[in-house]
Amino acid sequence: MTDLASKSETEGESGAPESVDAAATTVIASDTAAPLEWAPAAPAKRNRKKLWLWIGVPAALVLAGVAAASTLLIAPGTTVGGVPVGFMTAGAATDAIDQRIAATSVTIDGTGATVTGAELGAKVDAAALADAAFQQRPMWNVAQWFGDPLDATVTLDEDRATDALRAAAPSAYTDPTPAAVSFTGSGFTVTPAVDGTGIDVDQVAGALHDALAAGQTDISITPEPFAVPAAADTTKAQAAADKVNALLQNIGFYVGEERTVPIDAATAASWLTVSANRAGTFTISADPAKIQASVDALPALVNRAPVNGAVVTDAEGTVLETTTPGADGRTLGDTAAVAKDFAAQLGDGNGVYALPVQVTPAVMATSARMVEVNLSEQMLYMKENGQVIDSWPISSGIAESPTTVGHFTVQSHYDVQTMTSSSATDDYWNYEVPNVQWIMYYYGGEALHGVYWHNDFGNPRSHGCVGMPNWRAKEIYDWLPNGGDVWIHN
Repeated sequence: MTDLASKSETEGESGAPESVDAAATTVIASDTAAPLEWAPAAPAKRNRKKLWLWIGVPAALVLAGVAAASTLLIAPGTTVGGVPVGFMTAGAATDAIDQRIAATSVTIDGTGATVTGAELGAKVDAAALADAAFQQRPMWNVAQWFGDPLDATVTLDEDRATDALRAAAPSAYTDPTPAAVSFTGSGFTVTPAVDGTGIDVDQVAGALHDALAAGQTDISITPEPFAVPAAADTTKAQAAADKVNALLQNIGFYVGEERTVPIDAATAASWLTVSANRAGTFTISADPAKIQASVDALPALVNRAPVNGAVVTDAEGTVLETTTPGADGRTLGDTAAVAKDFAAQLGDGNGVYALPVQVTPAVMATSARMVEVNLSEQMLYMKENGQVIDSWPISSGIAESPTTVGHFTVQSHYDVQTMTSSSATDDYWNYEVPNVQWIMYYYGGEALHGVYWHNDFGNPRSHGCVGMPNWRAKEIYDWLPNGGDVWIHN
């Protein structure tokens, strides 16, 4: 067999076969003649590492993406309020839930009217529900796949829903009659509210909930009989009437604590209006223009000169009795803003208006009164401001029952009594004297009083009391009030 040199030995640098020089070629003899051929080049050895990189890297990236997604998405088969949210992020689930409830339509049977969840102001807490679904059922937790549906509470904006339903189905509604407060001669009374009829918003909310849970987007409801109360109900009206009637009890123009100019109920009622707003809240309002006529009449009713008076006091100056009432003088001040200010007060439920006045105090004559008894002289002296104004003889206690000396005050007055005493050991203390008059107790059982059973005044005759003729006892009885000073001495 004859072999030729391998390709690597006969190719030039470019790799192309060079021409064969017959003279330079050595023929190797062989016993068997055979055709000449080029030996095929050995196949290149493949790099398995690179192949695995080409396959493994993309696969790893896919797996990493799946793993990452499983931490961000909600498990498949999850529904919230009837809305499928599997394979969604919490944000996407929130949008899906909101969109579903907004688009769900409600048809009112018997009216042909249809309203949407959006028009009803229907809402669920979609964000909280979606977040809870993700927290409880993340995609990576295979055990939570295709779990039980999650419920969603549906709420309606009551005012918005009522407006939408009323606009869509006006025949289903009758207006309620609000309660009213009005004046009826002597006070304010209430006309009770009357309910209207309408569609129960709670029934609609319940139907929406059930429809969502069932995955429905179109539902029909047959409204149940439903009373629609007036916003201005009877209870609120009665509270307003009670408030304004309380105001009528003391309404007027005051100087200090004195209601100088009372306002009668009918006049006050002509100033006042009790009404309710759309929310049913009752308010009291007053018209300053109607109050002004009463303000214009104030000077003649308020202005006066001072009236002097007189009082009885004890030795310390404490007033015991007013013998001649006095009255401060007063002059009404600026009344330009009185009607406006009083109207504002009345709106707040305050009917006591303090007038601006300048007061001139009355002069009160004082009479410091005292009864003085001189036991040595057996005389009683009436004293006023330290001066004796009258005196007369009395009969005080005998030696066996002496009259107590000291400074005392009158404790009580009795126009007539039966005076009694009893003793099991001393007959002197056993007595009963009926019809004793003009008694003024000043110390225990000792008193100043009238005596009708003897006329021996100027000498001790009593069991300890200070006796005198009845007409004299009546004189000091009327003259010295309780708390008046009594001074008994030797």
